[in-house]
Amino acid sequence: MADFLKNIIGGSKSSATPVPSADSDFADFADAPSPSPVPFEPAAGSATLGGPAPTSVPYTKWYNIHERYSLSDFRGEGIILAIIAVIFSLHFIGTRLNRAKSRAWIKAHAPVLTSEFAVVGFSGTPQPDQIPEKLLKAKSLFEYATYATGRQNVAFMDVKLSLKKRFNPIMTFIETVAAFFFDSFGAPEDSVEATIYPFDGKEAQIVPALPGAAELRSKDSKSSFDGFVWAIVNKDKMKQLREERYDVSITFTKDNSKLPIWATVMSESAEVTETLLTNELASAIKKAGDLFDYLIVSDQPVDKPTKMDETIPRKRIYLRYRLPSSNNYDDLTPLLSYFVRIPDHLASSAHFRPEVLRKIKSVRDENIKQIQKAAEDEKAEERQAERDRAKKAKRDAELNALDAKAQKKFLEREREKELRKSAKKQTVRA
Repeated sequence: MADFLKNIIGGSKSSATPVPSADSDFADFADAPSPSPVPFEPAAGSATLGGPAPTSVPYTKWYNIHERYSLSDFRGEGIILAIIAVIFSLHFIGTRLNRAKSRAWIKAHAPVLTSEFAVVGFSGTPQPDQIPEKLLKAKSLFEYATYATGRQNVAFMDVKLSLKKRFNPIMTFIETVAAFFFDSFGAPEDSVEATIYPFDGKEAQIVPALPGAAELRSKDSKSSFDGFVWAIVNKDKMKQLREERYDVSITFTKDNSKLPIWATVMSESAEVTETLLTNELASAIKKAGDLFDYLIVSDQPVDKPTKMDETIPRKRIYLRYRLPSSNNYDDLTPLLSYFVRIPDHLASSAHFRPEVLRKIKSVRDENIKQIQKAAEDEKAEERQAERDRAKKAKRDAELNALDAKAQKKFLEREREKELRKSAKKQTVRA
């Protein structure tokens, strides 16, 4: 009891000498001194919690970016930027050149178009003082188009300008090289293609029921003309046209003294040539020079018809010529002017003798017969295939209705029949 009270009031003190532990494994560490903390000393040049440690290195110009780098370090980036700048410059310059070329064409031919047609361009309403540039519409960076309507004997006319891809010199170079080695590739060039769609006596179906339209309907019979294929072609384009156009392929070629030596006539009848090849047309072609490609009057499709619906005559007039590099159209304007007036000449003069029309019609009838024969052969093949399918279905049904032994006999009989048929065929061939 006395010891317990001493412990409570602190009367007893612990002995300075440690009591030996019962575990002998830690006896060697019993007399080891207690560890004491070592003060922290930061290394030279290292950061501390209070901020960067003081250093003896002074501040130099090495820390300025223009002192650490030079232009030679950005050589790759500079080359990339230069290439991009060149591409954008060529694109911008090429686009402007194409736009300037199209504007030069429409400025030279706008007086002809506006004097011959009531409506020119895509506005849809007559505008007598319209700016020539607004008559042309850009379909792409190298294609421009215009439209004209409102003329006697002509339903409407489409004009398309196809220019070189000046905004992409690499593509132009590839197309030029491909055209040099392969005939199937055309060399890039600036050209105009115009197509006239004559009324051909169908004003009542085309002209809307508006005030004044009755005057046109009363002249339906005067705008029609006989169907035929006739063309004046640059000899450099003659082979290509025969391969690409069906309508021109049915004509025969004959030179004419009125035309220059580099041009020829492709016609179905000599009487057609005498009627259409006027002195004014021959003069316009001579004046245009070798930029002229072709002038075609046709009632046949461009692609060879494969169905009866495609053999229905649809009369069209085509003109194509290349643009001069000088943008001087004084020699080409008369050609387009005469081209616009060709429907008037056709409506008044293109009516031929029955003998001529029978000769022209014979070629079309031959093609129609070939189409009909091909259609009949196709229908016969379909009927035969249907009979074969029905016969096979009947044979399969009969075979499935038999048991295994009867099926074996059935197949043996079929095999014997096939052997007899093949033997007969070999005997007949011998």
